[in-house]
Amino acid sequence: MQTTSSRGPDRPTGRASQSSRPGAGSAPTGGGRGSWERGRWVVLLIALVCAAPVIASYLAYYVFKPKGGTSSYGTLIEPQRPIPESLVVTGEDGKPMKLASLRGRWLLISVDRSACDKACVTKLYFMRQVRATQAGERERIVNVWLRTDGHNVPAAVLGAYDDTDMLIADPSAVSAWLPVDAGTAVTDHIYMVDPNGNLMMRFPKDPDPSKIKGDVTKLLKWSSIG
Repeated sequence: MQTTSSRGPDRPTGRASQSSRPGAGSAPTGGGRGSWERGRWVVLLIALVCAAPVIASYLAYYVFKPKGGTSSYGTLIEPQRPIPESLVVTGEDGKPMKLASLRGRWLLISVDRSACDKACVTKLYFMRQVRATQAGERERIVNVWLRTDGHNVPAAVLGAYDDTDMLIADPSAVSAWLPVDAGTAVTDHIYMVDPNGNLMMRFPKDPDPSKIKGDVTKLLKWSSIG
């Protein structure tokens, strides 16, 4: 009498089934490369985030050139002129300090004799108004008056512009650093220095304060530094 296996028709065993699947038992390929590429993108992203303030500061130099090729109201200073480390000024407390120590905020700078005539007062007034109109951004700006002598400042000027840093500086050192328009003197202009300590803009003689405000507003908007 013939006996029949309880297993029914012959089937491949589990071991044979596993070995018959393509790629069974082999190590996955490509995983190491994928991890390396992901790591590279993470590093690049971190580098981009760290470089963002620098990119923004460079962008700020060129956002004033809209379509049509027109430039900002102020003249962009190229190449950059950093505050000379040798430029020492005397503070209101009578102590010497490097002008470069003011790096970290935007500086609006005027240069005049301590007697401060009408043109001098006008520039100080424009600087104060430009700063005041920046609303919540105004603390990013410091107004600086570089006095070219050590004489007394009129009491009326001291009282009206007590929010301006009044510093005594060597006029020859200041003139060597600050460029002028043809036919003008360093005392005719208002200058702007970025938070990295680079002279970046010169405003014309007898300026329009509303146009200065426009340039400054754009700078503060497009640059996160300072």
